This record gives sequence, C-alpha cells and structure tokens, in this order.
Amino acid sequence: MLGALLGAAVAGGLLLVLARARALRRTSVQSRVLPYLRDLPSTAPSAAAVSQPAGPGGTAVRAVFGPVLRAGADGVERVLGGAASIRRRLERAGIDRSVHEFRIEQVLWGLAGFAVAAGYGLLRALTSSADAWTSLLLCALGFVLGVLSRDTHLTSQVKQRERAIVAEFPTIAEMLALAVAAGEGPATALDRVVRRSGGELSRELARVLAAIRTGAPVAAAFDQLAARTGLPLVARFASGVAVAVERGTPLADVLHAQAADVREAGRRELIESAARKEVLMMVPVVFLVLPITVLVAFWPGLIGLNIVAP
Repeated sequence: MLGALLGAAVAGGLLLVLARARALRRTSVQSRVLPYLRDLPSTAPSAAAVSQPAGPGGTAVRAVFGPVLRAGADGVERVLGGAASIRRRLERAGIDRSVHEFRIEQVLWGLAGFAVAAGYGLLRALTSSADAWTSLLLCALGFVLGVLSRDTHLTSQVKQRERAIVAEFPTIAEMLALAVAAGEGPATALDRVVRRSGGELSRELARVLAAIRTGAPVAAAFDQLAARTGLPLVARFASGVAVAVERGTPLADVLHAQAADVREAGRRELIESAARKEVLMMVPVVFLVLPITVLVAFWPGLIGLNIVAP
C-alpha cells in the first residue's frame, strides 16, 4: 500500500512537471503580438493582478495549480449550474466576489473534504484490511460534500447578514428620522448616519450615498438598495423614502412608522418562536427541575421511615 502511494505521488509530480514544461514551451499570442503594438497606451493592472501575491512562491503555486482549479471550477459550474442564484446570494451576503471565484472556493472545499476522506481511508488501510473501492467512493463523497458545504455556508452567510440588517434597521431608521426632522436633506441625513454608525445596513447606506453623490437620483439609489438586499422591510423603507422625496410627504413620519413596524414585527416573531418551542422549553422543567423537587420533598420522609422502621 505504501509503495502504491509513493508511486502515485511520483507519477503525479512527473505529470505536473511535464504539463508545466509544455505550457512554458508554447509562446502565447499576446507575447508574439504585443511587441509590434507599441503605440497602444499602457493600461493599469487589473484588480485580480493586484490582489495576487507578488512573491515567487505565490507565482509558482498559481502557475501550477491555477489552471487545475479553474478547470475544476468550470466543471462544477457545468454540473451544478445556477450562476444567477450564486451571483444573487453573493450580492445579498455582501461578498465582493465573482461566480467563478466562488466556484474555485467550492473546489478548494471539495479538495479539503477529499483530503479528509483520503486520510481516513489511509488510516483504515494501515490498521485493518479495507476495500479500495470503498475508500475511493468515500473520497468522492468527501469531495461532493465539501462542494455542497460551501454552497450551504453561503446560504447561512446570507441569512446571518439579513438578520443583522433587520436588527440594525430600527435604530438606523430612527437616526435618519431625527436627522430629517432637524431640517437636513436626505443626502445630508444619510451622510450623518453613515458616519456615526457601523454594520451591514450602514455599509449599504454608504453605497446609496455614494450613488447619490455620483449623480444618481435618490429614488433610483434606494431602489437599487431594495434590489440588492432582497428584504421586504428594506424594500418598504426604500419605496417610502423614494415616495417621500418625489412627492414631498413628511419623511420623518414615514421613518418613525417603519421603525415602529419593524420593532412590532420582531416582537411578534419572538412570541411566535417561543410558542413553537414551548415543548422544548418544558424539557428542562420536566426532566430536571421536577425530579429534583420531588426528591427534595420526599427524601426526608424516606430517611425518617428508615430510622423508625425496625
């Protein structure tokens, strides 16, 4: 078994070296054409090139494993699909990443699951007789579970961010209402609230403020906020602000009413959650508190009977 593993490692290393040697031997079209296009203006480096590590080790790792990871990401995309859903969830989670980069992360998570399953299979093979097909199936299952776990983690990130936005909304709405009631305009009130607050909703409002300062209408900027978050309460907030700005209705009253509605909705949700978990709430009472109470009540009597009984 050890000889087979060593042989597989050597063969894999030789294949990687040969593949890299073939890639280095071929001259790209860009390298052949660009020397004859000297009149073109120089372009700034892209964000991807800037974000990559500049050291020789990072360059070597990207050169060796980058094409493999990109090919794996393309394969995951072809099998799973749903690029629009992934893009939408990345936007709702506030993650500045493309769908292809997310697919690469899924491949990395899958490789981590594969490595764990392979380690378990190796330990099992060293300690007892194990079937090779079972280990191979376990490794494939580990890869699939790793890929799907990254997708599930993205969904949990979306839910966590939405809960944070819902929790921050009443306070942000009240601060906006106070700033507007003091006589400030929507853009100035947004600037004041963004500078004095932090959190997910504050970052979204900072994007709205940046859009307004670049010339976008207030209503359009808030409509984009509603489309990004996907939360009904944020959509109502955005539509209320847009209507108030367009028609001249009192914005402070709208914001106060929306903050009160969100607090009331949170109170109702808490009551409903407590009602749904009523049985679970009774478990410690029935299995912990009640037996101890009965024991404390009857234990002195049992001791007394043992003392009096001959």
